[in-house]
This record gives sequence, structure tokens and C-alpha cells, in this order.
Amino acid sequence: MKEINLGRILIENRHRLGITQEDLAACMGVSKAAVSKWETGTTYPDITLLPKLADYFNISIDKLMGYKPQMTREEIRKIYSRLSKEFVSQPIEQVLEHCREITKKYFSCFPLLYQIGSLYVNYGIMAGEKAKIKKIYEDAKELFERVKTGTDDINLAKQALNMEALCMLSLNRPNDVLDLLGKPDFSMTAPEPLLASAYQQLGKRKEAKGILQVAIYYHMIVIMNLFSIYLGLCLDDKERFNETCQRAIHMADIFQLEKLHPSILLSFYLTASQGYMKLGDTEKTLDILEQYAFLATSQIYPLHLHGDNFFDLVDNWLENTLALGDVLPRDSKTIRENILKSVENNKIFLTLHNDPRFQNMIRKLKTVTTD
Repeated sequence: MKEINLGRILIENRHRLGITQEDLAACMGVSKAAVSKWETGTTYPDITLLPKLADYFNISIDKLMGYKPQMTREEIRKIYSRLSKEFVSQPIEQVLEHCREITKKYFSCFPLLYQIGSLYVNYGIMAGEKAKIKKIYEDAKELFERVKTGTDDINLAKQALNMEALCMLSLNRPNDVLDLLGKPDFSMTAPEPLLASAYQQLGKRKEAKGILQVAIYYHMIVIMNLFSIYLGLCLDDKERFNETCQRAIHMADIFQLEKLHPSILLSFYLTASQGYMKLGDTEKTLDILEQYAFLATSQIYPLHLHGDNFFDLVDNWLENTLALGDVLPRDSKTIRENILKSVENNKIFLTLHNDPRFQNMIRKLKTVTTD
């Protein structure tokens, strides 16, 4: 975060208007020495003079002070990384208090507030007690609501809206989610094809390709998430569940998600295996879990977002557009531990604990946390 730079701003604006320190001092009713001290940062003007100075130079008080409430993307990444590590190494109440101190200090830095809210969502479950988890989600919701209403960044506002809805779902408030999000927009219009065509007409083929690559990459991730959610709605129809699972895995194979985005494929495998277990199909449950274990113990670490030979223009977008760059919301240690816990401590797989295939898979997964 940038510090107050009133002295520099005074000098710049005084030169812009072509006035001397004596001229400014006379207008403000102070001595030339006082103006000189303001400009060197030795002292600051009396608070009652700030509106008069701002009005004199026809700028806002914030601009007069040289105050910028927004952190840089790199600063936000560093804070997020530090807090993420604290969540797994320190008592959660201590880390939450640290987060509150940061949000109070930078309450107008909306990209930072969004990331603090994301930390609450990703690590809130570590609070253990339901009442504490609920409070964390409520705090996250308040942060996302502030971001949504305060930022002038349309994309950030949309992201905050969706995260606010996620918090409401976690708080068992489905009706509020429906009221918040309203009806989905299925107008089948999107800006990416138009933007790509415009760049192509300008002869900027690389920019056109980049936009479409990012769009395909983004929607591929969205589709995999939709498949996972849709599986849960197909438990009353085993045939449809099977087809949905097969189509999702086929798409994952086409885009080589085991290398491109293994974390989302791991999440899908876990959802599918739980679904097959609910359907009473132990054989397919174990088949999917073995794919889960094989991927989890392969050379995919450290997990991060990235492109490949097909998506060769995506990495630049990840680095320069996303607040966290190619970093995933959870730290590597937490991800590895959850990969094992999601299976070993999952009550739905309790009846499989004596199965040799299941036991072998757990042994393999335990290596993930020790590497």
C-alpha cells in the first residue's frame, strides 16, 4: 500500500499552476516556512486546511494526500501466501484476528478484501466447531458484500457476488441464494468471439488467439464443475449418472486434464466415487478411487494453474490477470492432506475399509503427505 505523499503532490500541483510557496502560503494564511515544511514532509497541514488545499488545486483530499487504498497485485499475493501458511501452522483464532486487522487497515482495497474472504471460505472448516465455522462464513459473506457494492471493477463485483452466494449456501440459506443471483442469463451471447474477431480484423492474431484460448480454458473448468454438481442430481437415475460420468471423463481425456488441471480432475473423481457408492456400485467406486489415487500420487506437485502445448497463451493471462496468478486458493500442504482425508476419513467409504483394493489405495495416498 502506498503511503501518504502530500509533499510531492503539493509540489507537483504548485508547479502545475505556476505559483510559488509564498503564493500558496498567502492563500492558506500561513508562513512560507510552513509550506516548505509541508513539501519536505517535516510537518503536515492542520486538518482544517486539507479541504481548502484540495479545493485550491481542484483535486480530492485523497489525491491531495497521495493516498492510494489499493494494494498492488504482487502485494496482495504476498499477503495471501503468508496468511495461507499461517492458517495451517498457527491457531485459527490467531490467524483470523490477523486477517481482521488487515481488513480494518485496508478496508478500501477491494481486491484484497476479496482474497481475505476467499481465505475464510477455504480454511474456515479448520475451525472445527459448527458455530465457529458459521461465524467465519458470515464474516466472509460480509466481506464479499462490501466488495460487490464498493468496487468499480465489474469482474471483481461479479466474482464477489458468486462468492457471497457460496457463503449463503454454506449457511443453508438457499432462498437467499436464489434472490441474490436471480435467473441465469442463457442469452448465448459472449464478448470473446466479438473481441477475437475485432483483434483479427486489426491484424492482431496473437491477441485474438489468446482471448479464445482463455475462454476455452475457463469454460472447460466451468464445465467440469457443472459435471460434478450434475452427478449429484443423477443419483435417481443410474444410467444417466453413468453417462454423465463417462462424458466428463472423456472430456477430461481430450483436454489432458490430468496434466493441465489435475486438481479439478481429482475433485471430479472424488464426487463420482461418492456417487457410485451411494448407488451401491462398489466395483465402480473402487475403479474411480484408484484413478483418484493414481493421479494424486503422480508427478503433479506443486499444484498450480498453467497452460500446455495447446493452451500456449494462457500462462500470461494467469500471471497478469488473476489476483493470485497461477497459485491455487489453498496451500500445497493443505491440499495434500485433504487428498488423503477426503477418502480415508470419508464416512461414505466406511464399508470399504477392509477391502484390499481400498487399503492399497490408502497406502498409496499416504505417500502424498510424506513426500
